[in-house]
Amino acid sequence: MNDRPSPGALEHGLREAGYVAGPHLAKMISLGCTMPRPILLEGPAGVGKTSLAAALAEVLERDIVRLQCYEGITADQALYEWNYHKQFAALTVDKSSDVFTSEYLLERPLMRALNRPSVLLIDEVDRADEGFEALLLEFLGEYTISVPEWKTVHAEVPPVVLLTSNRTRPLSDALRRRCLFYRFEWPEEVQEHEIVSSHVPELPESEMQMVVKAVRALRTWNLIKPPGVAECIDWAKALSLETGGWSLDFASQTIGCVVKDVLDMEVVAKRLKELFSGET
Repeated sequence: MNDRPSPGALEHGLREAGYVAGPHLAKMISLGCTMPRPILLEGPAGVGKTSLAAALAEVLERDIVRLQCYEGITADQALYEWNYHKQFAALTVDKSSDVFTSEYLLERPLMRALNRPSVLLIDEVDRADEGFEALLLEFLGEYTISVPEWKTVHAEVPPVVLLTSNRTRPLSDALRRRCLFYRFEWPEEVQEHEIVSSHVPELPESEMQMVVKAVRALRTWNLIKPPGVAECIDWAKALSLETGGWSLDFASQTIGCVVKDVLDMEVVAKRLKELFSGET
Protein backbone atom coordinates (compact mmCIF):
# COMPACT_ATOMS: atom_id res chain seq x y z
CA MET A 1 0.00 0.00 0.00
CA ASN A 2 1.25 3.52 -0.76
CA ASP A 3 2.19 6.06 1.91
CA ARG A 4 -1.02 8.05 1.37
CA PRO A 5 -3.73 5.40 1.63
CA SER A 6 -7.40 6.29 1.33
CA PRO A 7 -9.70 5.68 4.30
CA GLY A 8 -11.50 2.94 2.38
CA ALA A 9 -8.27 1.15 1.51
CA LEU A 10 -7.11 1.40 5.11
CA GLU A 11 -10.37 0.08 6.51
CA HIS A 12 -10.24 -2.87 4.11
CA GLY A 13 -6.54 -3.54 4.69
CA LEU A 14 -6.84 -3.42 8.46
CA ARG A 15 -9.78 -5.81 8.33
CA GLU A 16 -7.69 -8.26 6.30
CA ALA A 17 -4.94 -7.89 8.92
CA GLY A 18 -7.43 -8.89 11.62
CA TYR A 19 -8.22 -5.42 12.92
CA VAL A 20 -11.75 -4.05 12.61
CA ALA A 21 -11.63 -0.26 12.25
CA GLY A 22 -14.60 1.97 11.57
CA PRO A 23 -14.65 4.75 8.95
CA HIS A 24 -13.89 7.50 11.50
CA LEU A 25 -10.69 5.81 12.70
CA ALA A 26 -9.67 4.93 9.14
CA LYS A 27 -10.12 8.58 8.12
CA MET A 28 -7.90 9.85 10.96
CA ILE A 29 -5.18 7.33 10.11
CA SER A 30 -5.36 8.34 6.46
CA LEU A 31 -4.92 11.99 7.43
CA GLY A 32 -2.05 11.09 9.75
CA CYS A 33 -0.26 9.31 6.90
CA THR A 34 -0.89 12.08 4.37
CA MET A 35 -0.31 15.29 6.32
CA PRO A 36 1.87 13.72 8.03
CA ARG A 37 0.88 14.16 11.69
CA PRO A 38 1.12 11.94 14.76
CA ILE A 39 -2.17 10.53 16.04
CA LEU A 40 -2.98 10.52 19.74
CA LEU A 41 -5.17 7.55 20.67
CA GLU A 42 -7.03 7.65 23.97
CA GLY A 43 -9.49 5.29 25.57
CA PRO A 44 -9.84 2.59 28.21
CA ALA A 45 -7.30 -0.21 28.39
CA GLY A 46 -8.13 -3.15 26.17
CA VAL A 47 -9.95 -1.41 23.33
CA GLY A 48 -7.24 -2.05 20.73
CA LYS A 49 -5.04 1.05 20.78
CA THR A 50 -1.74 -0.85 20.85
CA SER A 51 -2.78 -3.64 18.48
CA LEU A 52 -3.69 -1.03 15.87
CA ALA A 53 0.01 -0.25 15.37
CA ALA A 54 0.92 -3.84 14.49
CA ALA A 55 -1.98 -4.15 12.05
CA LEU A 56 -1.18 -0.79 10.45
CA ALA A 57 2.49 -1.76 10.00
CA GLU A 58 1.36 -4.90 8.20
CA VAL A 59 -1.01 -2.94 5.94
CA LEU A 60 1.58 -0.26 5.09
CA GLU A 61 4.35 -2.87 4.74
CA ARG A 62 6.56 -1.02 7.21
CA ASP A 63 8.58 -2.03 10.25
CA ILE A 64 6.92 -1.48 13.59
CA VAL A 65 9.01 0.35 16.19
CA ARG A 66 7.70 0.54 19.75
CA LEU A 67 8.72 2.94 22.48
CA GLN A 68 7.17 1.83 25.77
CA CYS A 69 6.96 4.84 28.07
CA TYR A 70 7.27 4.64 31.84
CA GLU A 71 8.02 6.93 34.76
CA GLY A 72 11.65 8.02 34.63
CA ILE A 73 12.33 7.17 30.97
CA THR A 74 15.31 9.19 29.72
CA ALA A 75 16.39 10.68 26.41
CA ASP A 76 19.16 8.10 26.06
CA GLN A 77 16.65 5.27 26.32
CA ALA A 78 14.40 6.83 23.69
CA LEU A 79 16.84 8.43 21.21
CA TYR A 80 20.31 6.88 21.07
CA GLU A 81 23.38 6.00 23.08
CA TRP A 82 27.05 5.75 22.24
CA ASN A 83 28.66 2.34 22.54
CA TYR A 84 31.30 3.45 25.04
CA HIS A 85 32.92 0.04 25.32
CA LYS A 86 33.41 -0.16 21.55
CA GLN A 87 34.68 3.43 21.45
CA PHE A 88 37.17 2.74 24.21
CA ALA A 89 38.40 -0.41 22.46
CA ALA A 90 38.90 1.49 19.20
CA LEU A 91 40.80 4.31 20.90
CA THR A 92 42.99 1.77 22.68
CA VAL A 93 44.10 0.45 19.30
CA ASP A 94 44.35 3.84 17.59
CA LYS A 95 44.03 7.11 19.51
CA SER A 96 43.25 8.98 16.29
CA SER A 97 40.13 6.90 15.56
CA ASP A 98 36.92 8.79 14.90
CA VAL A 99 34.59 7.11 17.37
CA PHE A 100 31.61 9.36 16.73
CA THR A 101 30.19 7.66 13.66
CA SER A 102 27.24 5.37 12.97
CA GLU A 103 29.45 2.37 13.71
CA TYR A 104 29.49 3.33 17.38
CA LEU A 105 25.92 4.54 17.69
CA LEU A 106 23.29 2.40 19.44
CA GLU A 107 19.87 3.13 17.98
CA ARG A 108 17.00 3.47 20.40
CA PRO A 109 13.36 3.48 19.22
CA LEU A 110 13.06 7.10 18.05
CA MET A 111 16.33 6.97 16.10
CA ARG A 112 15.38 3.58 14.67
CA ALA A 113 12.10 5.00 13.41
CA LEU A 114 13.94 7.71 11.46
CA ASN A 115 16.30 5.33 9.70
CA ARG A 116 13.70 3.09 8.04
CA PRO A 117 10.08 3.37 6.85
CA SER A 118 8.19 2.54 10.02
CA VAL A 119 5.09 2.76 12.12
CA LEU A 120 6.25 4.24 15.42
CA LEU A 121 4.17 3.33 18.47
CA ILE A 122 4.81 5.59 21.47
CA ASP A 123 2.87 3.54 23.97
CA GLU A 124 1.36 4.91 27.20
CA VAL A 125 2.90 8.34 26.77
CA ASP A 126 0.95 9.50 29.84
CA ARG A 127 3.25 7.38 32.04
CA ALA A 128 6.29 9.50 31.14
CA ASP A 129 6.94 12.85 32.81
CA GLU A 130 6.48 16.34 31.37
CA GLY A 131 10.18 16.68 30.59
CA PHE A 132 10.00 13.68 28.30
CA GLU A 133 6.98 15.23 26.57
CA ALA A 134 9.18 18.23 25.70
CA LEU A 135 11.67 15.87 24.05
CA LEU A 136 8.84 14.31 22.03
CA LEU A 137 7.64 17.73 20.87
CA GLU A 138 11.03 18.44 19.34
CA PHE A 139 11.17 15.04 17.68
CA LEU A 140 7.60 15.17 16.33
CA GLY A 141 8.06 18.70 15.00
CA GLU A 142 10.43 17.86 12.14
CA TYR A 143 11.23 14.16 12.60
CA THR A 144 14.88 14.88 13.24
CA ILE A 145 17.35 14.04 15.99
CA SER A 146 20.43 16.17 16.58
CA VAL A 147 23.52 14.24 17.67
CA PRO A 148 25.97 16.95 18.78
CA GLU A 149 29.10 14.83 18.32
CA TRP A 150 28.05 13.59 14.89
CA LYS A 151 25.25 15.12 12.80
CA THR A 152 21.51 15.76 12.60
CA VAL A 153 19.58 12.69 11.49
CA HIS A 154 16.56 13.36 9.26
CA ALA A 155 13.85 10.89 8.32
CA GLU A 156 13.84 10.30 4.56
CA VAL A 157 10.39 8.76 4.99
CA PRO A 158 8.54 10.26 7.98
CA PRO A 159 7.30 7.55 10.34
CA VAL A 160 3.59 7.06 10.89
CA VAL A 161 3.36 7.87 14.59
CA LEU A 162 0.71 6.58 16.99
CA LEU A 163 0.75 7.75 20.61
CA THR A 164 -1.47 5.96 23.12
CA SER A 165 -2.73 7.26 26.46
CA ASN A 166 -4.91 5.82 29.21
CA ARG A 167 -5.20 9.29 30.82
CA THR A 168 -3.28 8.37 33.98
CA ARG A 169 -2.20 12.02 33.94
CA PRO A 170 -3.15 15.01 31.75
CA LEU A 171 -1.02 15.54 28.67
CA SER A 172 0.23 19.01 27.82
CA ASP A 173 -1.70 21.26 25.46
CA ALA A 174 1.45 21.57 23.32
CA LEU A 175 1.57 17.82 22.71
CA ARG A 176 -2.14 17.63 21.98
CA ARG A 177 -1.89 20.48 19.47
CA ARG A 178 0.88 18.62 17.69
CA CYS A 179 -1.31 15.55 17.17
CA LEU A 180 -4.48 14.47 15.46
CA PHE A 181 -6.82 12.83 17.95
CA TYR A 182 -9.04 9.77 18.14
CA ARG A 183 -10.99 8.64 21.19
CA PHE A 184 -11.65 4.90 21.48
CA GLU A 185 -14.86 3.75 23.12
CA TRP A 186 -16.00 0.21 23.81
CA PRO A 187 -17.14 -1.22 20.47
CA GLU A 188 -20.80 -1.79 19.73
CA GLU A 189 -21.93 -5.37 20.23
CA VAL A 190 -22.06 -6.12 16.51
CA GLN A 191 -18.55 -4.74 15.98
CA GLU A 192 -17.15 -6.59 18.99
CA HIS A 193 -18.71 -9.79 17.73
CA GLU A 194 -17.01 -9.25 14.37
CA ILE A 195 -13.65 -8.57 16.04
CA VAL A 196 -13.79 -11.69 18.18
CA SER A 197 -15.03 -13.81 15.28
CA SER A 198 -12.06 -12.72 13.17
CA HIS A 199 -9.69 -14.01 15.87
CA VAL A 200 -11.62 -17.17 16.83
CA PRO A 201 -13.40 -18.25 13.63
CA GLU A 202 -13.65 -21.84 14.84
CA LEU A 203 -16.07 -20.96 17.66
CA PRO A 204 -19.75 -21.54 16.76
CA GLU A 205 -21.86 -18.43 16.28
CA SER A 206 -24.19 -19.15 19.20
CA GLU A 207 -21.34 -19.56 21.69
CA MET A 208 -19.59 -16.48 20.32
CA GLN A 209 -22.68 -14.43 21.10
CA MET A 210 -22.78 -15.77 24.67
CA VAL A 211 -19.16 -14.81 25.33
CA VAL A 212 -19.57 -11.32 23.90
CA LYS A 213 -22.78 -10.68 25.84
CA ALA A 214 -21.17 -11.93 29.05
CA VAL A 215 -18.12 -9.68 28.70
CA ARG A 216 -20.28 -6.67 27.88
CA ALA A 217 -22.33 -7.39 31.00
CA LEU A 218 -19.17 -7.56 33.14
CA ARG A 219 -18.26 -4.05 31.96
CA THR A 220 -21.42 -2.71 33.60
CA TRP A 221 -20.49 -4.08 37.05
CA ASN A 222 -18.23 -1.17 38.07
CA LEU A 223 -15.10 -3.30 38.10
CA ILE A 224 -11.70 -1.75 38.79
CA LYS A 225 -10.35 -3.23 35.56
CA PRO A 226 -13.26 -4.02 33.23
CA PRO A 227 -12.42 -6.63 30.59
CA GLY A 228 -11.29 -5.31 27.24
CA VAL A 229 -11.66 -6.72 23.76
CA ALA A 230 -8.42 -8.67 24.18
CA GLU A 231 -9.91 -10.42 27.24
CA CYS A 232 -13.07 -11.18 25.28
CA ILE A 233 -10.93 -12.81 22.59
CA ASP A 234 -9.07 -14.85 25.20
CA TRP A 235 -12.31 -16.12 26.72
CA ALA A 236 -13.61 -17.06 23.28
CA LYS A 237 -10.36 -18.93 22.55
CA ALA A 238 -10.66 -20.78 25.85
CA LEU A 239 -14.24 -21.73 24.99
CA SER A 240 -13.17 -23.00 21.57
CA LEU A 241 -10.92 -25.50 23.39
CA GLU A 242 -13.76 -26.63 25.68
CA THR A 243 -15.72 -29.79 24.86
CA GLY A 244 -18.61 -29.02 27.21
CA GLY A 245 -19.54 -25.65 25.72
CA TRP A 246 -20.62 -22.45 27.44
CA SER A 247 -21.75 -23.08 31.01
CA LEU A 248 -21.56 -21.69 34.53
CA ASP A 249 -18.94 -24.30 35.35
CA PHE A 250 -16.80 -23.24 32.39
CA ALA A 251 -17.17 -19.55 33.26
CA SER A 252 -16.22 -20.04 36.90
CA GLN A 253 -13.13 -22.08 36.01
CA THR A 254 -11.89 -19.68 33.32
CA ILE A 255 -12.94 -16.31 34.74
CA GLY A 256 -9.24 -15.47 35.00
CA CYS A 257 -9.28 -14.97 31.22
CA VAL A 258 -11.29 -11.78 31.67
CA VAL A 259 -10.95 -10.65 35.30
CA LYS A 260 -7.42 -9.64 36.30
CA ASP A 261 -7.86 -7.95 39.71
CA VAL A 262 -8.39 -9.75 43.02
CA LEU A 263 -11.08 -7.32 44.22
CA ASP A 264 -12.89 -7.62 40.89
CA MET A 265 -12.67 -11.40 41.20
CA GLU A 266 -14.52 -11.25 44.52
CA VAL A 267 -17.28 -9.15 42.99
CA VAL A 268 -17.63 -11.37 39.94
CA ALA A 269 -17.57 -14.61 41.95
CA LYS A 270 -20.66 -13.45 43.87
CA ARG A 271 -22.55 -12.40 40.76
CA LEU A 272 -21.38 -14.88 38.13
CA LYS A 273 -24.72 -16.71 38.09
CA GLU A 274 -26.33 -13.55 36.75
CA LEU A 275 -24.64 -14.16 33.42
CA PHE A 276 -26.75 -17.29 33.08
CA SER A 277 -30.03 -16.11 34.59
CA GLY A 278 -30.96 -13.28 32.29
CA GLU A 279 -30.20 -10.68 35.00
CA THR A 280 -27.22 -9.07 33.21
